[in-house]
Amino acid sequence: MAARPVDVLALQPLTRRSILIASGGFAIALAFGQGSASLAASSRSHRLRPNAWITIDADDVVTLISPASEMGQGVMTSIPLMLAEEMDADWEKVRVRQAPSDASAYGNPAFGGLQATGASMTTRAYGQIMRLAGNQARAILIECAARLLGDAPREVSVGLHVLVHRPTGRRLSFGEVAAAAVLPDPLPTVSVADLKPPADWRYIGKDMPRIDVPGKVRGEAGFGIDFQAEGLLFGAVARSPVQGEVPLHVDDATARAMRGVVAIVPLSYGVGVIATSTWTAWRARDALQITWSSRSPARAYDSARMLDTYAAIAARTDGETKIVAQRGDVEMALNGAARVIETTYLSEHVHHATMEPLSATALVQDDRAQLWGSFQAQTVVQNAAATALGIPPAKIAVETLWLGGGFGRKYEADFALDAVLLAQAVKGRPVKVTWTREDDIRHGKYRPLQAQHIRVGLDRRGQIIAWRHRVVSPSILARYSPERFAKGGGLDPAVTEGVDLNYAIPALLSEWKPMTGVVDVGFYRAIAAGYTKFAIECALDEAAAAIRIEPLKLRLDLLAHAPRAQNVLRVAARMADWGRRRPNTALGLAYSDAFGSHCAQVVEIELDRGTGDIKVRNIWCAFDCGLPIQPTNIKAQIMGGALHGLSQALHEQISFTSGAVQESNFNDYRILRFNEAPAIEIALVGSSADAPGGVGEAGLPPVGPAIANAVAVLTGVRLRRYPFHSERVNDAWTAAL
Repeated sequence: MAARPVDVLALQPLTRRSILIASGGFAIALAFGQGSASLAASSRSHRLRPNAWITIDADDVVTLISPASEMGQGVMTSIPLMLAEEMDADWEKVRVRQAPSDASAYGNPAFGGLQATGASMTTRAYGQIMRLAGNQARAILIECAARLLGDAPREVSVGLHVLVHRPTGRRLSFGEVAAAAVLPDPLPTVSVADLKPPADWRYIGKDMPRIDVPGKVRGEAGFGIDFQAEGLLFGAVARSPVQGEVPLHVDDATARAMRGVVAIVPLSYGVGVIATSTWTAWRARDALQITWSSRSPARAYDSARMLDTYAAIAARTDGETKIVAQRGDVEMALNGAARVIETTYLSEHVHHATMEPLSATALVQDDRAQLWGSFQAQTVVQNAAATALGIPPAKIAVETLWLGGGFGRKYEADFALDAVLLAQAVKGRPVKVTWTREDDIRHGKYRPLQAQHIRVGLDRRGQIIAWRHRVVSPSILARYSPERFAKGGGLDPAVTEGVDLNYAIPALLSEWKPMTGVVDVGFYRAIAAGYTKFAIECALDEAAAAIRIEPLKLRLDLLAHAPRAQNVLRVAARMADWGRRRPNTALGLAYSDAFGSHCAQVVEIELDRGTGDIKVRNIWCAFDCGLPIQPTNIKAQIMGGALHGLSQALHEQISFTSGAVQESNFNDYRILRFNEAPAIEIALVGSSADAPGGVGEAGLPPVGPAIANAVAVLTGVRLRRYPFHSERVNDAWTAAL
């Protein structure tokens, strides 16, 4: 059966649970609990399940559910840690389990109740929910212990993994309570006022050992690509080099003759091979002689030519656009400005290039299916598989294994559908599909090609009085979820995030010109902020040079209303010794407020004027994400984001010619190498008084513009196109001479 088009986000309705959370309701018993009868039954089997997130066994082990995909960001530790904090569980007696595919219980409220991990929305969306769920479990344990002790709950206190009867000093372990307790009916409710104050925190804000690290160090970790099962078969899929083409004729004689080939499976978008080993599946797939159609609109797609077209459209002031952010009268302010600075910034396609290529395993039976793999969006996979198989989503079980990197690529369902459709051809036997690196790079969901044009209006005193920012790019959401795109009025935050400036500029207009997409584009780490902050922070430096004001001072002046933003800028500047001149190197500065966090970075660069190669020697970063759940892990994520940003700023580019991707592997899709990694120093300046902000993507946006700004200080040359290839640097340098 061929995969049918499906709006993967539209199929999951909002549940009562997600509505409660989104509206600020915290009736935890209603939002998370099951019926009292089923919970009581679990307690009679020497197991207490206070809510859907927590199970306490008679052996004193507490099992906590982690709702988000673990892809190296440490979320399998940080989220359960908040459950353990509020219930006073001993971390040494805690076991963490990945959530099953059940959006009604474990869906992310930031995504309308979908089970999905991305956009740095895990801690921000689940953090308070986890604390409330843990606090509810604590309240249930107190009531259960009080009944066992024959006294009132007020006479019972909680220590580390124990309940203490104050009058007698008698102690009951969590396991002893679980073995004998019957859940109270009704379940106690809790509120934000019941949560522990920061002074009482045992785990939050402390550096706890990560759950995922030991298995990874020992080579025991179970990633999607590692999955094994009895009777496992292996699959591969041939796709057209040009998106949208379909197979017209297939000569599979050579492939069928290969030993170990089980089946050749026609698909609407390609041809699948099922074999007894991965290598055989790949060899047989490559032996297929396929005649492809030649009618796809993508055949006319040339990314270099298209980027020139986008740039011309961005520079125009007419034409219909989508208004993303607006304050004041920009046209009036620009018309009355003493000076207007205009700049255009360009960004090429980039690929996720995760270390673990795409892989998924499926088992299809008559009325149900099961999937295993490295998934970022369980509900998306569940719904897409259900649509392809023609069975209800409830009949699709999705088991998420660890991800060897995600960055948004594993938010897609295409690789899971490969496995589902091949497994359907051999019902009753599991089929594991593993993409090669070439498959992955040539058939990605790339960060959109885009052009940005910024007009900055200055008054006679040199003050910025107007800012008009036009983004030109195709939409991600129009492909990924047409229904949600339509409901949002045709806006797509995934390609415009970051353009609503934190800077105090009286007249602002940020707009988006949607372009028709002929090749698939998708979510990428830092989403739009990875390029919108590039344009904004570089344009701000260009304005600072025009009015002869120091770039740090300009930012501080424009952020007088935002003390947290000012603080990260001051701290990063102090770390870098901002005012000190350096021989042969230069400093550049950039700031980002994306993902609910404040991040300022200063980079030190040197430039080989013969080759045009940029060498980043140091990165100093001050980061404020509000409440820091695990400080050392936050620093690791910020470091990873900065290195990822450095890689895409200096090297990464996907090029289309006649609709076909020209890169194939790491030999021509260049990523940052170990010897290019700079020294990185990170200062966390967040406070427990502020709500937690995003971390995983927040370290990426500032590094690119900081590099470009440093190059301008060193040479006077402005780099306005990602990536900063050496030939582009040389071209800009030559043009400036």
